[in-house]
Amino acid sequence: METNFEETGRTPMGAVRIADEVVAVIAGLAAMEVEGLAGMSGGLTGGFAEMLGRKNLSKGVKVEVGEKETAVNIFVIVEYGSKIPEVALGVQQNVKNAIESMTGLKVVDVNVHVQGVSFPEAEVEEQQRVK
Repeated sequence: METNFEETGRTPMGAVRIADEVVAVIAGLAAMEVEGLAGMSGGLTGGFAEMLGRKNLSKGVKVEVGEKETAVNIFVIVEYGSKIPEVALGVQQNVKNAIESMTGLKVVDVNVHVQGVSFPEAEVEEQQRVK
């Protein structure tokens, strides 16, 4: 009798469990591929969204991983001038496709939380001089 890994999470040699951190890293990498995304957000600190570098991709991602399904909450910062709904939809699609193709888990939710907008460096410097 041959078992189907997709349905049971087991192989003839035993069970395969995928750590939350692995799913979070996959989600973070997939999100960063979307045009218009400035970075991942580590949450609000002092009223400002803290932008994380590429080394901390899983820090802006919260996942719940079950035996067959997963749900993802991803916290992002969008580039100024980007259409936020389009960026968010791109993130949802990329994250869902990457997780499902790499892990075999069914993604039931990808919730995108836009925590801030990133301005080009020239604009930030201009704003600081005007003060």
